Amino acid sequence: MTMPNLKQSTASLWTSAFVVAILASSPCRGAEGSNPDGDFRPPAVPLVACDPYFSIWSQADTLQEVETTHWTGKPHRMSSLVRIDGQTHRLMGGTPDDVPAMQQTSVEVLPTRTIYQFSGSGVAITLTFMTPALPADLMMLSRPVTYLTYDVKATDDQTHQVEIYFDARGELASDLPMQPVEGEVVASEQSKSLKIGTVSQQVLGKRGDDLRIDWGYLYIAANKSSDAGLRFGSPKAVRDQFIESGELNDDPVDWPQQAGDVVGAVTLDLGKVDQDGASEYLVLAYDDLYSIEYMQHKLRPYWRKDGWDAADLIDRSVEDYASIRTDCQRFDDQLMNDLKAAGGQEYAEIAALAYRQCFAAGKFVADANGQPLQFCKENHSNGCIATSDVFYPMAPQFLLFGPTLTKSVLVPFMEYAASDRWTFPFAPHDLGTYPKANGQVYGGGERSAENQMPVEESGNMLILFGALAKMEGNADFAAKYWDQLSQWADYLRQKGFDPENQLCTDDFAGHMAHNVNLSAKAICGLGSYAMLCEMRGMNDQADRYRRVAAEYADKWMSAAKDGDHYRLAFDRPGTWSQKYNLVWDRLLNLNLFDESVYQTEMAYYRKVQNRFGLPLDNRSDYTKLDWVLWTATLTEDQEDFSALVHPVHRFLNQTPDRSPMTDWYFTSTAKKRGFTARPVVGGVFLKMLYDDSVWTSYANADRTEASGWAPMPIPPKVETLVPTSADANIAWSYTTELPAGNWYATDYDAGEWKSGSGGFGTPNTPGAVVGTRWDGRDIWIRRTFSLQSLPQQRVGLRLHHDEAAEVYLNGQRVAQLFGWSTEYELVEIPAEVLREGENVLAIHCHQTGGGQYIDCGLDTIVPVDAGSGESE
Repeated sequence: MTMPNLKQSTASLWTSAFVVAILASSPCRGAEGSNPDGDFRPPAVPLVACDPYFSIWSQADTLQEVETTHWTGKPHRMSSLVRIDGQTHRLMGGTPDDVPAMQQTSVEVLPTRTIYQFSGSGVAITLTFMTPALPADLMMLSRPVTYLTYDVKATDDQTHQVEIYFDARGELASDLPMQPVEGEVVASEQSKSLKIGTVSQQVLGKRGDDLRIDWGYLYIAANKSSDAGLRFGSPKAVRDQFIESGELNDDPVDWPQQAGDVVGAVTLDLGKVDQDGASEYLVLAYDDLYSIEYMQHKLRPYWRKDGWDAADLIDRSVEDYASIRTDCQRFDDQLMNDLKAAGGQEYAEIAALAYRQCFAAGKFVADANGQPLQFCKENHSNGCIATSDVFYPMAPQFLLFGPTLTKSVLVPFMEYAASDRWTFPFAPHDLGTYPKANGQVYGGGERSAENQMPVEESGNMLILFGALAKMEGNADFAAKYWDQLSQWADYLRQKGFDPENQLCTDDFAGHMAHNVNLSAKAICGLGSYAMLCEMRGMNDQADRYRRVAAEYADKWMSAAKDGDHYRLAFDRPGTWSQKYNLVWDRLLNLNLFDESVYQTEMAYYRKVQNRFGLPLDNRSDYTKLDWVLWTATLTEDQEDFSALVHPVHRFLNQTPDRSPMTDWYFTSTAKKRGFTARPVVGGVFLKMLYDDSVWTSYANADRTEASGWAPMPIPPKVETLVPTSADANIAWSYTTELPAGNWYATDYDAGEWKSGSGGFGTPNTPGAVVGTRWDGRDIWIRRTFSLQSLPQQRVGLRLHHDEAAEVYLNGQRVAQLFGWSTEYELVEIPAEVLREGENVLAIHCHQTGGGQYIDCGLDTIVPVDAGSGESE
């Protein structure tokens, strides 16, 4: 869980200004003064929570206090107004600020719904954001859809004319607000929609953490039978029309527009509303076309597996609205009741907030056999994809809801671990950087064991396979990857009890040798492997590993004891730490550690915890929210559980940091230390796994019952067609002054430009091979190359850009890329733009701050055979 490598740029400075504006418009309240006794006040409220790119939040107490944001804090602005008897009130968004906000009377966050209540001008309005994250049906869970339902009724004896207005900016479909977008009105069988997306449409064109999607299309849809008005325009012009008349004019828009300067707006006329009330709804949907790149193969979102397109998605969402509304209410009621029964009201509120955040930090896609694969994202730590020590704490939410969800996480990771790409005797850390799962990037990657987490990741996988086997009552799934699990068990047998100096999941705390909690994980991992052996009828192997695990547990209890608690490290007296990994000894019925261990640790924890929670260990007063919720279950005593959970609830209720739930914060001040919107908060559902009847009830509801996954795709072979400057001394023509005319045209005269060797940039830029120094804002470069024959394969740019680049080939723009890369990356382009003979490659690169670099070549992408899992 690496800390991010941040780059200061115009984009980040612009975001800082936006966040400052949010904070300035919100009540500034310190931890001690924030809602100490009132209803639960989430630090941020989930509105749209579908995946890492379609994730929109309100970071304030009321929906009208501030503009809505993407989970990263960048603006993803949505607004809503209501016109009652000709008077306009604001329901959502900080603007227009000259329109009075209707009084918000409450907000409630449930697993699939966020419900706001408003009152004024003789009416009550319930605005519900409903994301159908129903885990039993993966086709439903994977739909990138959120409904906005407006329920309005009179609170007096009068009838009131009511019109609703909603808009969303084009930035919901762009990484940065200055990106050009285009929109259109589209109609299908059941719906009418506004569709908007970037002009560039570089599908899966970038990877990293602080990014928003800029491919695919946002849809704002209404039922075709509703009296809905739809149009695009500038925010002020469209809103002014609604405020004046309750309607929208059909004024044309001159496309393209900058994403932050245009809205798609919808009006809903509820007519005369009395005490019986009226209701209307909208559908927000995002079709990303392709969601994940897995071993350089583009995979479709799972909801598309049977050939659906955006029209199918939206029409079915309209058709299913009534039943989905009923199902979401039923699911929320049941889950909240079970959460309260397991851990009380405060626990249920924490879990409800965590539920959508966890699912929204990953994506379900379909493999070549149409089976589900889930790829979680390390939001706000380093952007890694399918990270073992992220889906390990996340796993309780997936385990609770059945084998399909659990296996969808494990399969892509294990397929990679079983491939010849992974050559180490321990488990991998990750599969790449989101959304590109092309192989481990953390630490030494596939190259070396440097900065790996060998005990951590190996223990994680053995434990998770044990938990899955307990759920299913057999170890059949483990048998598929038995060689890898056996290798990792042997590694833990040799290296696990007294870990060498290495990282663990809490890698922000640095390397540490003799880690007692990490040792506990290894011991539970060995016990889990023994259990798997027994379930497979391998009794001798089971006995052997059971004896090893028991011997290690006995040694652990002696070596780690430090008076009234157990140490942080075997060789560090006077230290302590949370032993959250011990939960699996109880959950898997391993019975390796004495009951006194749990009682001793819990008594100590209750003495040393702070106002806002139990620190992670003695080195700092920061903690990890997910681990506290695990540690709270150690004694299986409700009083102990509540004693540790209550300060966490207080933290969420009172933290001054208004962002999606963090899992890393200071227990003395309630201030966030780092990490936002990460999937690890799914770990709060661990408490639910202690009740076998509850776990069985939810797990058995799995209707998908996935099986028959395709093998991991074989990465296509990439061959150099035109070398980059990293491979050869390439001469380019270049200028840093804005050229006149069509500088990218094949017949453009660049005779006055300078000549220099590529690449162009500054030496300390990651991955740069600088031939000519460029340290200004802009550069335009051109080169000519010849092809004796046209390639018969797919073609891609081999491009390293820092920052934004627009690339032309033979006068046609083939790529427009924002942000930056840290190495040469493949960007597929249409092969038909190439010509036999002379070709002209022209690029403009724009820089705002930090490192900078531009260079480009071309590769051919050699196809693989049909059995490889190609999904494109």
